[in-house]
Amino acid sequence: MIKILVADDHAIVREGLKQIVAEETDMRVAGEASNANELFGLIEQEGWDIVVLDINMPGKSGLEALKEMKTLYPKIPVLILSMFGEDQYGLRAIKAGASGYLKKVSVPTELVSAIRKIVNGGKYINLSLAEKLADIVDKPNREFPHDSLSDREYQIMCFIASGKSAEEIADDLALSINTVYTYRNRILEKMHLKSNVELTQYAIQNKLIEI
Repeated sequence: MIKILVADDHAIVREGLKQIVAEETDMRVAGEASNANELFGLIEQEGWDIVVLDINMPGKSGLEALKEMKTLYPKIPVLILSMFGEDQYGLRAIKAGASGYLKKVSVPTELVSAIRKIVNGGKYINLSLAEKLADIVDKPNREFPHDSLSDREYQIMCFIASGKSAEEIADDLALSINTVYTYRNRILEKMHLKSNVELTQYAIQNKLIEI
């Protein structure tokens, strides 16, 4: 029996995953976490075959939690489940050690297939993400301005480019508004941009947000 630990801050998403998995005879969701602290608390208590991890959680983000997991528990595979497309977070997730990346809108059978493949030692990467990984191999020294951003800065950049206000971002990430503005200024400085408008144009041109 495949023991799955699901980490997502939305109860409705966790419940949906449980319902999908409940139809399978060889796997079950044996633990749920709504944030990184709960995630690591559960990891320490039991052995898990796989962690299904949301990328956008309050406090410590999914990518930050993933990197910490790969340091502390490198043998536990992680499937990233995200509302964001592969262009936005797929490459970062795979580079950080994820064994697979799947959008939340994917069909249930794809989720089940991804879990089985990863637990059996494989990677679950769709064609779009595979092409991007191949491009990195072909052009290893190719860099973009957004490559210089930390995971948190990248996350906030995507939110800003998607049209979210500083108040909304602060609420989503459990940060103060001042902290969000500090991140915004740092992002603009690193990317040599002058405004949210330029940031949004850049994100659209480089397919970092879906429109």
